[in-house]
Amino acid sequence: MFGLAVRWSLKDAPPGVAGQLRDYVVRSSLDRFSGMEGLHAKTWRMIDGEWFEGTYIFATREDRDQFLAGFMPGEATAPGSMMIGSPPVAYEPFEVVAIAEGGAGFVSGAGPGTA
Repeated sequence: MFGLAVRWSLKDAPPGVAGQLRDYVVRSSLDRFSGMEGLHAKTWRMIDGEWFEGTYIFATREDRDQFLAGFMPGEATAPGSMMIGSPPVAYEPFEVVAIAEGGAGFVSGAGPGTA
């Protein structure tokens, strides 16, 4: 498996952007990535006032590289970039060595702090 982390800085983002990002992920982005061909999972992570990140786990290196090649040309106009007011500050491709599912199981969907 092959991962990709795409990170935006929230240091200079407008006030209230964390709530806007949560709403966008739950109301739109979650559906877009659910069932996406070649994608095992996507996690949206955030530390309010610091950063917002999409972390992807792809089946193959080719799936990851194809996604990244398609995303980068439009990075400045991606919904997250538009809300935050700037494009991503970092792209980090990585190898996923293993994933373990804990006893609590895996639940898909919105987490705490969402509408």
